[in-house]
Amino acid sequence: MPTVLLVRHGHSSANGDGVLAGRLPGIHLTDRGREQADQLARRFRDLPVARVVSSPLERCLETAAPLAAAAGVEVTVDDDLQECAYGAWTGRALKDLAQEPLWRTVQDDPETARFPDDDRYAAESLREMSDRVVAAVRRHDAEVAAAAGDSALWVAVTHGDLLKATLAEATGSGLARFQRYTADPASVSVVRYGSRQTFLLAANDLAPDLSRFQPPPDAPASGDATVGGGAG
Repeated sequence: MPTVLLVRHGHSSANGDGVLAGRLPGIHLTDRGREQADQLARRFRDLPVARVVSSPLERCLETAAPLAAAAGVEVTVDDDLQECAYGAWTGRALKDLAQEPLWRTVQDDPETARFPDDDRYAAESLREMSDRVVAAVRRHDAEVAAAAGDSALWVAVTHGDLLKATLAEATGSGLARFQRYTADPASVSVVRYGSRQTFLLAANDLAPDLSRFQPPPDAPASGDATVGGGAG
Protein backbone atom coordinates (compact mmCIF):
# COMPACT_ATOMS: atom_id res chain seq x y z
CA MET A 1 0.00 0.00 0.00
CA PRO A 2 1.80 3.14 -1.20
CA THR A 3 1.62 6.41 0.68
CA VAL A 4 0.16 9.49 -1.03
CA LEU A 5 1.22 12.99 -0.04
CA LEU A 6 -1.75 15.26 -0.80
CA VAL A 7 -0.47 18.79 -1.42
CA ARG A 8 -2.58 21.91 -1.81
CA HIS A 9 -1.14 24.56 -4.12
CA GLY A 10 0.64 27.51 -2.53
CA HIS A 11 -0.88 30.90 -1.83
CA SER A 12 -2.38 32.29 -5.05
CA SER A 13 -3.52 35.67 -6.30
CA ALA A 14 -7.12 34.55 -5.78
CA ASN A 15 -6.38 33.67 -2.15
CA GLY A 16 -5.00 37.17 -1.69
CA ASP A 17 -7.99 38.80 -3.38
CA GLY A 18 -10.61 36.73 -1.54
CA VAL A 19 -12.25 35.36 -4.69
CA LEU A 20 -13.36 31.87 -5.67
CA ALA A 21 -10.99 31.23 -8.56
CA GLY A 22 -12.42 27.91 -9.67
CA ARG A 23 -11.11 27.12 -13.14
CA LEU A 24 -10.30 30.70 -14.11
CA PRO A 25 -7.11 30.81 -16.19
CA GLY A 26 -4.20 32.99 -15.19
CA ILE A 27 -4.39 32.46 -11.42
CA HIS A 28 -0.73 32.20 -10.38
CA LEU A 29 1.16 31.81 -7.14
CA THR A 30 1.99 35.00 -5.31
CA ASP A 31 5.50 35.70 -4.04
CA ARG A 32 4.37 34.12 -0.79
CA GLY A 33 3.08 31.07 -2.66
CA ARG A 34 6.32 30.62 -4.58
CA GLU A 35 8.26 30.80 -1.34
CA GLN A 36 5.95 28.17 0.17
CA ALA A 37 6.51 25.88 -2.82
CA ASP A 38 10.28 26.32 -2.63
CA GLN A 39 10.29 25.62 1.11
CA LEU A 40 8.20 22.51 0.59
CA ALA A 41 10.44 21.36 -2.28
CA ARG A 42 13.43 21.36 0.06
CA ARG A 43 11.63 18.74 2.12
CA PHE A 44 11.20 16.60 -1.00
CA ARG A 45 14.90 16.60 -1.84
CA ASP A 46 16.25 13.02 -1.95
CA LEU A 47 12.85 11.61 -1.01
CA PRO A 48 12.10 8.50 -3.12
CA VAL A 49 8.97 9.83 -4.79
CA ALA A 50 7.63 7.52 -7.50
CA ARG A 51 5.16 9.96 -9.10
CA VAL A 52 4.02 13.59 -8.90
CA VAL A 53 0.52 14.20 -10.30
CA SER A 54 -0.96 17.69 -10.62
CA SER A 55 -4.07 19.58 -11.54
CA PRO A 56 -3.60 21.35 -14.90
CA LEU A 57 -4.27 24.79 -13.41
CA GLU A 58 -1.34 27.19 -13.14
CA ARG A 59 -1.23 27.50 -9.38
CA CYS A 60 -0.92 23.75 -8.97
CA LEU A 61 1.65 23.31 -11.74
CA GLU A 62 3.74 26.10 -10.23
CA THR A 63 3.61 24.27 -6.89
CA ALA A 64 4.29 20.84 -8.37
CA ALA A 65 7.27 21.84 -10.52
CA PRO A 66 9.80 22.48 -7.72
CA LEU A 67 8.58 19.44 -5.79
CA ALA A 68 9.06 17.18 -8.80
CA ALA A 69 12.46 18.70 -9.58
CA ALA A 70 13.61 18.12 -6.00
CA ALA A 71 12.41 14.51 -6.17
CA GLY A 72 13.90 13.95 -9.65
CA VAL A 73 10.67 13.02 -11.43
CA GLU A 74 8.44 14.59 -14.10
CA VAL A 75 5.02 16.10 -13.37
CA THR A 76 2.04 14.09 -14.63
CA VAL A 77 -0.99 16.26 -15.36
CA ASP A 78 -4.44 14.83 -14.61
CA ASP A 79 -7.61 16.80 -15.42
CA ASP A 80 -9.45 14.86 -12.72
CA LEU A 81 -7.41 16.74 -10.11
CA GLN A 82 -8.49 20.15 -11.37
CA GLU A 83 -10.59 22.51 -9.29
CA CYS A 84 -14.28 22.02 -8.68
CA ALA A 85 -16.45 23.41 -11.48
CA TYR A 86 -18.14 26.26 -9.61
CA GLY A 87 -20.20 27.50 -12.56
CA ALA A 88 -21.67 30.96 -12.01
CA TRP A 89 -19.81 31.28 -8.70
CA THR A 90 -16.48 31.31 -10.56
CA GLY A 91 -14.46 34.47 -9.97
CA ARG A 92 -16.86 36.00 -7.46
CA ALA A 93 -15.86 37.44 -4.09
CA LEU A 94 -16.25 34.99 -1.20
CA LYS A 95 -17.85 37.69 0.97
CA ASP A 96 -20.60 38.07 -1.64
CA LEU A 97 -21.09 34.33 -2.09
CA ALA A 98 -21.58 33.98 1.67
CA GLN A 99 -24.85 35.91 1.25
CA GLU A 100 -26.26 33.43 -1.29
CA PRO A 101 -28.80 30.80 -0.09
CA LEU A 102 -26.66 28.09 -1.71
CA TRP A 103 -23.83 28.98 0.67
CA ARG A 104 -25.70 27.42 3.58
CA THR A 105 -26.31 24.25 1.58
CA VAL A 106 -22.60 24.03 0.75
CA GLN A 107 -21.81 24.41 4.46
CA ASP A 108 -24.53 22.28 6.04
CA ASP A 109 -25.64 19.76 3.40
CA PRO A 110 -22.79 19.43 0.89
CA GLU A 111 -24.07 16.11 -0.43
CA THR A 112 -26.95 17.95 -2.13
CA ALA A 113 -25.06 21.08 -3.22
CA ARG A 114 -24.72 21.78 -6.93
CA PHE A 115 -23.20 24.98 -8.29
CA PRO A 116 -25.29 27.11 -10.68
CA ASP A 117 -24.91 26.70 -14.41
CA ASP A 118 -23.21 29.42 -16.41
CA ASP A 119 -22.62 30.07 -20.12
CA ARG A 120 -18.90 30.65 -19.51
CA TYR A 121 -17.90 28.16 -16.83
CA ALA A 122 -18.65 24.50 -16.25
CA ALA A 123 -20.69 23.58 -13.18
CA GLU A 124 -20.87 20.40 -11.13
CA SER A 125 -22.09 19.20 -7.75
CA LEU A 126 -19.84 18.60 -4.77
CA ARG A 127 -20.76 14.90 -5.10
CA GLU A 128 -19.50 14.86 -8.70
CA MET A 129 -16.32 16.63 -7.63
CA SER A 130 -15.75 14.20 -4.76
CA ASP A 131 -16.34 11.08 -6.86
CA ARG A 132 -14.00 12.43 -9.54
CA VAL A 133 -11.03 13.19 -7.31
CA VAL A 134 -11.36 10.10 -5.12
CA ALA A 135 -11.44 7.85 -8.19
CA ALA A 136 -8.37 9.61 -9.61
CA VAL A 137 -6.36 9.35 -6.39
CA ARG A 138 -7.20 5.68 -5.96
CA ARG A 139 -6.38 4.99 -9.62
CA HIS A 140 -2.95 6.58 -9.36
CA ASP A 141 -2.35 4.79 -6.05
CA ALA A 142 -3.05 1.41 -7.66
CA GLU A 143 -0.78 2.25 -10.61
CA VAL A 144 2.05 3.30 -8.28
CA ALA A 145 1.63 0.09 -6.27
CA ALA A 146 1.85 -2.01 -9.43
CA ALA A 147 4.89 -0.14 -10.75
CA ALA A 148 6.86 0.68 -7.60
CA GLY A 149 5.56 -1.57 -4.84
CA ASP A 150 3.69 -1.15 -1.60
CA SER A 151 6.40 0.94 0.10
CA ALA A 152 6.34 3.66 -2.58
CA LEU A 153 5.59 7.34 -2.02
CA TRP A 154 3.78 9.53 -4.50
CA VAL A 155 2.37 13.07 -4.58
CA ALA A 156 -0.92 14.63 -5.72
CA VAL A 157 -1.01 18.43 -6.05
CA THR A 158 -4.55 19.76 -6.16
CA HIS A 159 -7.08 22.18 -4.64
CA GLY A 160 -8.63 22.73 -1.23
CA ASP A 161 -12.12 21.31 -1.70
CA LEU A 162 -10.73 18.31 -3.56
CA LEU A 163 -8.31 17.58 -0.73
CA LYS A 164 -11.08 17.89 1.85
CA ALA A 165 -13.25 15.48 -0.12
CA THR A 166 -10.38 13.00 -0.41
CA LEU A 167 -9.73 13.12 3.33
CA ALA A 168 -13.43 12.76 4.12
CA GLU A 169 -13.65 9.64 1.97
CA ALA A 170 -10.41 8.20 3.34
CA THR A 171 -11.52 8.53 6.94
CA GLY A 172 -15.02 7.23 6.29
CA SER A 173 -16.79 10.42 7.39
CA GLY A 174 -18.11 10.96 3.88
CA LEU A 175 -18.96 14.07 1.91
CA ALA A 176 -21.65 15.09 4.41
CA ARG A 177 -18.86 16.06 6.84
CA PHE A 178 -16.17 17.20 4.46
CA GLN A 179 -16.40 20.81 5.69
CA ARG A 180 -14.86 19.62 8.97
CA TYR A 181 -11.52 19.22 7.18
CA THR A 182 -9.02 21.98 6.45
CA ALA A 183 -6.47 22.27 3.65
CA ASP A 184 -4.40 25.45 3.83
CA PRO A 185 -2.19 26.65 0.96
CA ALA A 186 0.99 24.55 0.66
CA SER A 187 -0.24 22.09 3.30
CA VAL A 188 0.45 18.36 3.14
CA SER A 189 -1.98 15.63 4.16
CA VAL A 190 -0.93 12.00 4.05
CA VAL A 191 -3.02 8.90 3.38
CA ARG A 192 -2.15 5.25 3.00
CA TYR A 193 -4.76 3.01 1.36
CA GLY A 194 -4.74 -0.59 2.55
CA SER A 195 -6.59 -3.68 1.48
CA ARG A 196 -8.68 -3.58 4.68
CA GLN A 197 -8.12 -0.15 6.21
CA THR A 198 -7.28 3.35 5.02
CA PHE A 199 -4.87 5.22 7.29
CA LEU A 200 -4.76 8.98 7.80
CA LEU A 201 -1.14 9.72 8.71
CA ALA A 202 -1.29 13.53 8.70
CA ALA A 203 -3.68 16.35 7.84
CA ASN A 204 -3.07 19.99 6.96
CA ASP A 205 0.61 19.79 7.97
CA LEU A 206 2.40 23.02 7.09
CA ALA A 207 5.93 21.99 8.06
CA PRO A 208 6.04 18.24 7.61
CA ASP A 209 9.00 15.95 8.14
CA LEU A 210 8.23 14.02 4.98
CA SER A 211 10.85 11.33 5.60
CA ARG A 212 8.74 9.89 8.40
CA PHE A 213 6.03 8.88 5.93
CA GLN A 214 8.20 6.49 3.93
CA PRO A 215 7.27 2.94 4.93
CA PRO A 216 10.19 0.60 5.61
CA PRO A 217 10.83 -1.91 2.81
CA ASP A 218 9.78 -4.79 5.07
CA ALA A 219 6.53 -3.15 6.21
CA PRO A 220 3.66 -5.66 6.33
CA ALA A 221 1.26 -5.34 3.41
CA SER A 222 -1.71 -6.98 5.13
CA GLY A 223 -3.65 -3.73 5.41
CA ASP A 224 -4.40 -4.39 9.06
CA ALA A 225 -4.12 -1.71 11.74
CA THR A 226 -1.56 -2.23 14.50
CA VAL A 227 -3.37 -3.20 17.69
CA GLY A 228 -2.31 -0.83 20.45
CA GLY A 229 -0.90 1.70 17.97
CA GLY A 230 2.38 1.99 16.11
CA ALA A 231 5.73 1.40 17.77
CA GLY A 232 7.42 4.53 16.39
